[in-house]
Amino acid sequence: MKACIFEALENPIMNIPAELKYTEDHEWIKVEGDIATVGITDFAQGELGDIVYVEIETEGETIDAGEVFGTVEAVKTVSDLFMPLSGEIIEFNENLEDSPETVNESPYEDGWMIKIKISDSSEVENLMAAESYQAHIGG
Repeated sequence: MKACIFEALENPIMNIPAELKYTEDHEWIKVEGDIATVGITDFAQGELGDIVYVEIETEGETIDAGEVFGTVEAVKTVSDLFMPLSGEIIEFNENLEDSPETVNESPYEDGWMIKIKISDSSEVENLMAAESYQAHIGG
């Protein structure tokens, strides 16, 4: 599995889906109407290493863009997770409670973290497209 992560870092453009939006803090966002799915990017999970715990206790809360909505714990570090858009957290990926490593294995699919009901759709314009995120991480 680690070989896959290293391959991804050598050719990161393949791991930055064009249909998603991104933040400078390495969250990805998939917007579908007024609902957005949020996770961390392949780059972020690779930098963190083996993820051992995801803590999100903000389900049901309305949080502003840029505020912390949870944390992700890897073997050697703990990182805050930042809200990419203002909104209400309507769902947490409960599979991550028992299998946090899913974030490493499938950051854009099974390893999503939360779903939010977007409060202000104009904030989507502040997010980066895939090309901009690629440049942001130095690719």
